[in-house]
Amino acid sequence: MTIPIFYSISDDFTKYAAVSLHSLVKHANPATDYTVYFLNQDLSTAHQKDLTALGSSNVHVNFFHIDDDLVKPIQNRKENFLRADFFTMSIFYRLFIPDLFPEYDKAIYIDSDTIVNDDIAKLYETDLGNNLFGACTDSSIQYVAKMVKYIKDVLALDPKKYINSGMLVMNTKAFREEHFIDHFMGLLEKYHFDCIAPDQDYLNEIGEGRILHLDPRWDAMPNENTKPLASPGLIHYNLFFKPWHFADVQYAAYFWDSAKETPFYDELKKELNNYTDAERSADREKLDHMLAKEDKTEQDSNNWARVKEREAVTL
Repeated sequence: MTIPIFYSISDDFTKYAAVSLHSLVKHANPATDYTVYFLNQDLSTAHQKDLTALGSSNVHVNFFHIDDDLVKPIQNRKENFLRADFFTMSIFYRLFIPDLFPEYDKAIYIDSDTIVNDDIAKLYETDLGNNLFGACTDSSIQYVAKMVKYIKDVLALDPKKYINSGMLVMNTKAFREEHFIDHFMGLLEKYHFDCIAPDQDYLNEIGEGRILHLDPRWDAMPNENTKPLASPGLIHYNLFFKPWHFADVQYAAYFWDSAKETPFYDELKKELNNYTDAERSADREKLDHMLAKEDKTEQDSNNWARVKEREAVTL
């Protein structure tokens, strides 16, 4: 048996994904077999070689090309912009994993801006029961009033139960049996819900009542309002404040400890050193821009909350 782990990646994110992969390999149990898949549409041959070289005898690195036709219905339109900022198809790849890999009844998905700080096999052993997936409450937004309001008033969900999709333990068998991807595509094409975090919002909505909330150590996120967890199993540098752009990010030491053991260390340090204060200010403004979307979506007559109320159905 192999433990399947999936990343979504675009070519320009390879160096960060490489650090994540290296951290995963470092903490993998030598007696366990793992297969890592990088879902992509534009990954260069050179970067595939770089990532393959970071594997080991029991951590196998594979690549899967996402076909344009598969994701064609997901349009580059403002409703599908990540953080109200830009369109990236890669955030949607994770939703297709169950159908693309029918040989697996369970799988792990993690974002590329992560560090694995424990054996990921422990996460895979999670008993999902009848739940669609396991995930952690999104701790990065719990102290952001606008995001809490968005979840309550636009999504009509409980902010304390709103999960982050950067780490998922997926019941892929249930996804297939319940035709999750058809449900997702149907909602997307019918309503074009205006979302701040498109893939994440759809997962929260469709999965409501069927999400197993996991120990927060498996999706620890930098947060200026809370003390760092003593023993994070997986660190997720969510939103804008990345350790390769900001020197004082919570949990940054974990990133650099792994980064220095990869071929991308010098490039990453150069990126941090060359990142300007103007660029950092722009990142902070992007957060404000993201939060400003709440006002607009709250007034939208076709938002999640109003459609659910109007149609009196569980979407």
